[in-house]
Amino acid sequence: MKDPKNNKSKINKSELTLELYTKLLNDQVINLQNVADAYGMTTRSIRRDIETINNFLASYADENGGKRQEAIYDRAKDGYILSEKDEKHLTNSELLALCKILLDSRAFTKEEMFSMLDKLIACCAPRENRKLVEELISNEKFHYIEPRHKTKFIDTMWSIGQAIKNHNLIEIEYLRVSDHTLKMRRLKPLAIMFSEFYFYLTAFIDDEKVRERFDVINDSFPTIYRMDRIKKLTVLNEKFHIPHRDRFEEGEFRKRIQFMYGGKLRKVRFKYMGHDIDAILDRLPTARIIGEENGTYIVEAETFGNGIEMWLGSQSKNISDAEFL
Repeated sequence: MKDPKNNKSKINKSELTLELYTKLLNDQVINLQNVADAYGMTTRSIRRDIETINNFLASYADENGGKRQEAIYDRAKDGYILSEKDEKHLTNSELLALCKILLDSRAFTKEEMFSMLDKLIACCAPRENRKLVEELISNEKFHYIEPRHKTKFIDTMWSIGQAIKNHNLIEIEYLRVSDHTLKMRRLKPLAIMFSEFYFYLTAFIDDEKVRERFDVINDSFPTIYRMDRIKKLTVLNEKFHIPHRDRFEEGEFRKRIQFMYGGKLRKVRFKYMGHDIDAILDRLPTARIIGEENGTYIVEAETFGNGIEMWLGSQSKNISDAEFL
């Protein structure tokens, strides 16, 4: 017989539903028989409360968007737990791969990197797998070396992204490495790109006098700015327009700007005598093989800027007879 002094025996229907929901939110397991015994009810009644919670969660998700959760029965735990409907979490292997890529990028300060990793794991991993993923990346986190510039630029990058979307001109103060001076630039922002540890802004210069000093002829050749060297950003109310025929194709540009040096579009042809032609074709997405004989490939590729020359020099062991067409 239930003790009449036990508060649980006096709980009303709404209070019970809220208590069950709170338990689920706190990662507790709802065993129907145990709850039924504790409250002097039937398991069928408790199951109806679970259905009420699921109906509320479904309705809330439909009206407000975001992830849909539901209380599901976990056979191993012999009870109901709160989970995401349709298993929209990343798999363990997917999450581990993303964490490894993020760490290997070395693009952010320790504070930013660890914050993003923690949020990624918390949002994308099933609760029971979070600790495992954290353990698998713990050594790399311990030895993580942040970039030497130690600059936090995520908010600046977002503001630039909004300016790109809305076609707003921007003004930046940019640290020029050659003489360590700050230069003011008025720009038409085009795209944000990432390559080998750094994020970059590609943009057209909106100043004819300044453009004269750059290796650009027209809007086909944007200039490139490293994000961490942007010391001040102002998003202007002025809009810019690029005619459709001259529109910037970020995907096509990305194929040709492998070395993040601005400049003209150039076509290069060279011979490759190495063992892994795929490494060359992956490094230069526009590359194509135009001939092959006895393991020596003749390759042509298009790239923007002068960075290709530096890369060719670093590959002298396997590349020869490079010429620009």
